[in-house]
Amino acid sequence: MCHGFTHHIRHPVTRPVLDAMGASAPVVALDMRGHGRSGGRSTVGDRELLDLDAAVTWARDAGYAHVATVGFSLGAAVALRQAATGAARPDAVVAVSGPARWYSRETRAMRRVHWLLEQPHGRAIARLLGVRLDSSWEVVPPSPVEVVAAVAPVPLLLVHFAGDHYFSAAHAQALVTASGGHAQLWTEPGAGHGESGTDPGLAARIARWAVAAAATGASPGDATSGDGSTVRLLTPADRRAPGSEVG
Repeated sequence: MCHGFTHHIRHPVTRPVLDAMGASAPVVALDMRGHGRSGGRSTVGDRELLDLDAAVTWARDAGYAHVATVGFSLGAAVALRQAATGAARPDAVVAVSGPARWYSRETRAMRRVHWLLEQPHGRAIARLLGVRLDSSWEVVPPSPVEVVAAVAPVPLLLVHFAGDHYFSAAHAQALVTASGGHAQLWTEPGAGHGESGTDPGLAARIARWAVAAAATGASPGDATSGDGSTVRLLTPADRRAPGSEVG
C-alpha cells in the first residue's frame, strides 16, 4: 500500500483503510521517502517508485506468492510508474485518485499543492504538514499517462471519485484511454480523494479485487472503454515544449 502526499501509515485517515484491506490479505504498508518515519526527502513521484520497488521485493522475499500494489493519489502515480518500469513488477495494480499528468492546476486544491511545492514559504509549511521536500525536478519523469500502457498484461484497476476536488474525471479517462482499454475503472460517488474518500467498505472491495486479480492474472470484471479523454497524451519531448504541462 502506497499512501498519498502528506500521509503515512500511522495517519488517522490511512489507518482505517489499512485495517479494512487487512481483513482480506496481509498488507505491507510503507512510508514513502520524506514522509512519516522514513528518511530522505520527497521527490513527489519521481524516485518514490524505488521505495515501492523495495516493498514489493520485500514481500516476495518474505514468501508471498502473489503481490498487488495499491496506491492513493501521489501513491497511485507511483504505483503506475513502478508497475510499468520498476524492477519488481507486481501481480496486480490498483490506483485510487491518481493523476494522469504532472503539473495539474485546474482545481483550487491542486493550485494549493503547487504553491507548497514551488514557493519558499510553501515548502516550509509542507514540513509542518510532515513532508520533507527535495529540490525541484531537474528532469521531468514520465507521467502516469505516458507509462500506463506498459502495465499490461498486469491487471489494473483505476478508482475515481465523481466529485474529486483534486483531479477531474478527465484524468481517470485519460489513463483508461492510454491503457488501450486494459484498465478497469470504478467511478465512486462522493467528493472524496485518495484515502480520505476511501471508506472501509470501498477499501474491502479494493482488497478483494486485488487478491483475485493477483491470484488469477486477470481483472475481475470487464475492462473499460477509453473513449472521450480530454487529457492529451504527451511524449517526453512534448512535455518540454512551449505550452506543455511543464510550462
